[in-house]
Amino acid sequence: MKTPRAYYQPLAIGAPAPYRELPTRLERMIHFVPPHIEKMLAKVPDLIESVDVILGNLEDAIPADQKVAARQGFIQMAQENEFGSTGLWTRINCLNSPWVLDDLLEIVPAIGNKLDVIMLPKVEGPWDIHYLDQLLAQLEARGGIERPILIHAILETAEGVKNVDTIASASPRMHGMSLGPADLAASRGMKTTRVGGGHPDYSVLSDAGHEAARTTVQQDLWHYTVAKMVDACMSAGIRAFYGPFGDFADDEACESQFRNAFLMGCVGAWSLHPRQIGIAKRVFSPDPNEVSFARKIVNAMPDGTGAVMIDGKMQDDATWKQAKVILDLAERVASKDPEFAEKYSV
Repeated sequence: MKTPRAYYQPLAIGAPAPYRELPTRLERMIHFVPPHIEKMLAKVPDLIESVDVILGNLEDAIPADQKVAARQGFIQMAQENEFGSTGLWTRINCLNSPWVLDDLLEIVPAIGNKLDVIMLPKVEGPWDIHYLDQLLAQLEARGGIERPILIHAILETAEGVKNVDTIASASPRMHGMSLGPADLAASRGMKTTRVGGGHPDYSVLSDAGHEAARTTVQQDLWHYTVAKMVDACMSAGIRAFYGPFGDFADDEACESQFRNAFLMGCVGAWSLHPRQIGIAKRVFSPDPNEVSFARKIVNAMPDGTGAVMIDGKMQDDATWKQAKVILDLAERVASKDPEFAEKYSV
């Protein structure tokens, strides 16, 4: 365990100092791009205008014989575009793969000053973060990178879930975590082949009665893990995200899963298909009616103390804090998205 004085010291001479507070960014969706496909790279300029984060994917879904092409395509994508307020991320290969070292040794020197976040798959404990933290500091120092590249962990093994608290606080580079439901299901021995979302057989059955038919209610397979991840992230001052939803044909189920995650404290989700971008925008932006009511609370209690009645409901310092969460998010959304700025009257 590092001492408080050492926690924010650079891990290499000449590396940029770690952030003490995360940069404020809107990250409702992390949109995945396969950078080994030329026609996908051609769409990047338009995507930059429509998404909050664009991510060059180098890991799962990239064939082994296309790993080098994906890495080179991502570097090209970063060099040829300006991203403005849109985040630029990459998901590198996992630490036990034969490609990860070249991912880092080639990407950081080439585009480190543009790269905001590295997503690290299959994180099992703080030791994985410590390794990447040290290596990034050395590469930043050697390459003259001016600001620290952050680390985003994917929670997709049983051991990772067990160690989620120590992962969240492993380094000041930690940006946040995403749920990786498919690999996590395999790691746990869960009996599902779905990528995110619920399962019709994971349900509760109403008590047997003499007259009414028994009813079943489908439960959320990921509720426990998302809640545990959100608690770990929020207590460490980093951000929690839902991961992928693999059924591109079921927008309704995707929206439901995203909304559950949003209500539980996640700030965004992955979008693997263009149709999921709009869903994520809609879900991870607060409802205009909620924003209006939150504004009433804050206006009635400017200093956040006391208690007032608004529309027949009691509001106090606890609900003032809830209202501030919604209003702060609404301001970030409005600053990037003119459509929501109009809805929020900002």
